[in-house]
Amino acid sequence: MRRTLNVGSLPWLKTQDGSTEVVCEYFVAVHGAPRLQSENIRGCLGWLSGGGGSLALRLRPAGASESQRGYRSGGNIKKGELGLGAVPGREAEFRQGLDQALKYARALNCTRIHLMAGRVPGDSHRTVVAKEMESIFVQNLNYAADILSKEGITGLIEPINTRITDPRYFLDSPHQAAAILEKVGKPNIKLQMDVFHWQIMDGNLTQNIHKYFPIIGHVQIAQVPGRNEPDSAGELNYSYLFSMLENLDYQGYIGCEYKPLCSTKEGLGWIKDYCTHSRW
Repeated sequence: MRRTLNVGSLPWLKTQDGSTEVVCEYFVAVHGAPRLQSENIRGCLGWLSGGGGSLALRLRPAGASESQRGYRSGGNIKKGELGLGAVPGREAEFRQGLDQALKYARALNCTRIHLMAGRVPGDSHRTVVAKEMESIFVQNLNYAADILSKEGITGLIEPINTRITDPRYFLDSPHQAAAILEKVGKPNIKLQMDVFHWQIMDGNLTQNIHKYFPIIGHVQIAQVPGRNEPDSAGELNYSYLFSMLENLDYQGYIGCEYKPLCSTKEGLGWIKDYCTHSRW
C-alpha cells in the first residue's frame, strides 16, 4: 500500500476593480487508504466585494487544512493582467493588492499566497525590459516577504509557460524563478511547481525536480498537452512523478489544476486507481 498522497486544489484569490473572486475548487485527501474519500470533495465559487469577510468564511471548504489553502492576486483580469509583481510603474498597486490578499487570507486561515509576476508590457520587448522587471520583482518579493512573515504566510512564485499558455508572462521557467529566489533570499518565498508548465518549457523533469526540490513550496499537476487529468493520454508518466515526490518526502498538497474530460468527480477517479494499483 502506498503511503499518504495528499491531493487538493487551492482556493485562488484574484483582485480586480475593487472586488475579489475567490474560487475554492476541489480537494481530496487520501491517507494510505486504497479508496476515494468522496465525502472530502468540496467545491464552491463566490464573489466578494467591499467588506466580504463573513462571506469568505462561509466559502471555507469543509475538512480542508491550512496547508492546503492558497491565494493569488491577479491584477485587473479584464485589462489582460496576470499579476503586477514585476510590472514597471505598478509597485504601489502591487502593495495594495497584497494588502487585500492578506485580508482574505486571514479570513480563510490561508498560509500561502501566489505572488504573480505579471506580463511583459505590450509595447515592450522581453529582452529589453527583462533586467528592469527582474529588479522590480525582487524588490516587491522582498517587501512581500517581510509582510507575510509577520502573518506566518509563505509567498509563492510560479513560472507559466510562454509557448502555449501566455507568450507575454514574465516568469516562464524554473531556472529563472530559482535565480530570482536566490536574489530574494527569504525563506518564506518559495517556488510553485506546476508540472504542466515545467514540461512545456524545459522537460527534464527528473533532474529539475531534484535540483529545485528544496525551494518548492507547492505542486500542481495536469497532463501535457491537453491539460486534463494526469492519467489521460499525454506526455507525462504521473505514477513515476508521484513516486519521485514520495521518495523526496514531499509533505505538501498537490493542486489539481486541470480541465476534467468529464465531470469533476469522474475526473478525480485517477486517485482511487493510483492508490489501489502500483501503477496505471
